[in-house]
Amino acid sequence: MSSLDAPDYLGHLRSDSARFREVLSTCAPDAQVPGCPAWRAADLLWHLTEVHHFWGWVIANRPASPRDGYAEPERPGSYDELLAAFDTHHAAFVDALAAADPADKAWSWSSEQTVGFTFRRQAHEALIHRVDAEQAAGAPTPLDPALAADGVHECLDIMYGGCPEWGEFSPLPHYLRIDVTDTGDRIWVQLGQFHGTDPDGIDHHEDDIHVVADPGVEADAVIEGTAEQLDLRLWRRGDGDAIHLHGDLAIVDHFRRAIHEPIE
Repeated sequence: MSSLDAPDYLGHLRSDSARFREVLSTCAPDAQVPGCPAWRAADLLWHLTEVHHFWGWVIANRPASPRDGYAEPERPGSYDELLAAFDTHHAAFVDALAAADPADKAWSWSSEQTVGFTFRRQAHEALIHRVDAEQAAGAPTPLDPALAADGVHECLDIMYGGCPEWGEFSPLPHYLRIDVTDTGDRIWVQLGQFHGTDPDGIDHHEDDIHVVADPGVEADAVIEGTAEQLDLRLWRRGDGDAIHLHGDLAIVDHFRRAIHEPIE
C-alpha cells in the first residue's frame, strides 16, 4: 500500500491536533486517560506539547541531532498555562514542517533520516493522542479511514517491525495478512525471530514480525477489520471485538506475542 502525501499528513496533523486541543480545553485536568492509565488529561496535554516542541526543534535545526543542543521545555504549573504552551509549540512545529521539503535530510530515531519521516510519524502521533483526549473526555469521533489504514501499516512496519542496528531479524516461512475491509488495503507480515545484544549488554531473543511485499503465497492466517478497528487495537485504544481471525491460530498467537508491548 502507498503512503499519503506530505500535504495530507500535514492536514491531518493540524486537524487532529485542533480536535485534541478542543477536547482537552473543556476536559477535567485529572481525568484518567484510558489508553495510558498512568496519565491524567494534564499529562496527556503536556506530552503532546513536548512532542511538538521536540520535533519542531528537529525540523527547524535539520539535520542537527538533538544531542547537538536541544533543551527540554519546563512544564507550566497551571492547566491554562499548559494549553497556552501547547498552542505556542504546536504552531511553531507545523509552521516549520509546512516550510520544509519532505526530502530534506533530518534527524530521526528511524533509519529514515528525512523530514518526510516526521510528516508521517507525527500525523499518527496526533491522531492517536486525539483518540486519547476523546476517550478521557468521553467524546469519541470517527477516524479517517485512509489515515487509519496508513496507521496500521506504519504501526506494524515502523513501531513494531523496525530492527535496530545491534539486532537481526531471522525470517520464518510463515505469513499473516491484514485485510482492511473498508479501504481494500492488504498488509502482509512475515513472522520471524529477533535476536541480538543491546548497547547495555542485554541479550534479546523473541518473536518478531516484518512487513513485506505480497509474497505470492497463501497466507497462514488472516486478520480483518476496518481501518479504525485495526489501528485502535494495535495502539491498545480499542478492544478489537469486531476484528475477525481466520486460519492457523498458532500464527496469530506468534503475531500477538510480537506486538505484545503496548505503545504510548
